[in-house]
Amino acid sequence: MNQTHQEAMADVRDMYMVHIMFRRELGLLPQLVRGVHPGDAKRADVVGAHAALLCRQLHLHHEGEDLFLWPLLAERGGAEAAAVVPAMQTQHHAIEQAYEAVVALLPGWRRTGHDGAAVADAVEQLRAAAVEHMALEEAEILPLAQRYVTAAEWAKLGEHGLNDTPKKDLPLIFGMGMYEGDKAVIKAVLAHAPLPARLLMPIVGPRLYRSYAKRVHGTATPPRIGANAS
Repeated sequence: MNQTHQEAMADVRDMYMVHIMFRRELGLLPQLVRGVHPGDAKRADVVGAHAALLCRQLHLHHEGEDLFLWPLLAERGGAEAAAVVPAMQTQHHAIEQAYEAVVALLPGWRRTGHDGAAVADAVEQLRAAAVEHMALEEAEILPLAQRYVTAAEWAKLGEHGLNDTPKKDLPLIFGMGMYEGDKAVIKAVLAHAPLPARLLMPIVGPRLYRSYAKRVHGTATPPRIGANAS
């Protein structure tokens, strides 16, 4: 890559924050599903809506990598990228299959509250595939991205997810990520947002997530997992 000295490279800290969010929420999800009494359609709809939200965000997150990250690394990363990008793509395929299994089961479960065990098993398979992928990505891909991907190129990953997320859900998604997010990383993520968002999101996002978590998890402060959970 021909890099000028003025060109800022990717700040990948936001990816760790997103991964912590997914590890926490996907880790808690199988037990949430199993905790719904058979036939309790009202509770199944609450938990199922949460599962659908997580599935959509995970899908968009990986779709952004497919579109913007793998091609850049394959072009610029030489043998280092060639050794790991195909594994990333294979893992994405496995995650997508697990994702499709979950989203196929959710509507019926949300309507009836029955067959939750199948949903829980499918969610667990999705969680396991995603956690395996995130660990390898952090170990191998993010160091490459810091060297071969510019900050402007990296920003396209986040923009892809933002553009395809319903605007009404954005404050909650930010709050979900902020729950265990480092303040410096949160500030960096919001640095290029419009001023109202920079001022309001650190207040509104966590407040929305506390209310949401109380409804979904039964507590405004679900267990924090930290950066090293698997």
